[in-house]
Amino acid sequence: MKLETVDIRQAASAADIVYEALRKAIIEGQLAEGENLRQDQIASMFNTSRIPVREALSRLEQNGLITTERYKGAVVAGLSIAEIEEIFEFRALVEAEVIRLAVPKMNARTLDVARRHCQEFGDEPNSAKWGEINRNFHYSLYEAARRPYYLQIVRASLDRIDRYLRAQLTLTDGMKRARREHQGILDACIGGDADRAAELTRDHILGAGRALIVFLEETRAHGD
Repeated sequence: MKLETVDIRQAASAADIVYEALRKAIIEGQLAEGENLRQDQIASMFNTSRIPVREALSRLEQNGLITTERYKGAVVAGLSIAEIEEIFEFRALVEAEVIRLAVPKMNARTLDVARRHCQEFGDEPNSAKWGEINRNFHYSLYEAARRPYYLQIVRASLDRIDRYLRAQLTLTDGMKRARREHQGILDACIGGDADRAAELTRDHILGAGRALIVFLEETRAHGD
């Protein structure tokens, strides 16, 4: 099992640290779909008791990142094609509305930060960093809406599908399209066109979802 670990005997919240480490490993694909998460092994890796590990696993299950299976215990959850399609449909609705609310409240600093993330996404050669930079770009625009609950839901949705998106971007030509669409969204925000930014965001998410589903259908068919 590959995890970034620390000694958390003196930590204020051991459960939070275990949770974030496991969450990061799952969404980045370091923990594979179906992989068993043994409480005693994780507790030993973090030099803590099993109590915070159980709490962390419970939170991960609530957020849909793991499931509990009979005889196996906690395992990294997978997603069906139908589930992935629904998540992208949901994201398109929520994120389009968030950016519509955000555009009138954006200032020069917001746009400067978004420009940097947009440029970084286009320039970064390391595919392992694409998911994080993609989030940073979108969040830098959404935060101006001042809707923390919306962003919490967006984050949870991205956590569910991020590992699949990373594979699709890495193994297909999805990066070229994403770069172009990011620039279009940013230009609409710079121009103060909230409706256009919302439309482009919705199309961007639905298009990424369709591309991912095609990619997964092909790879899963070959795997059968």
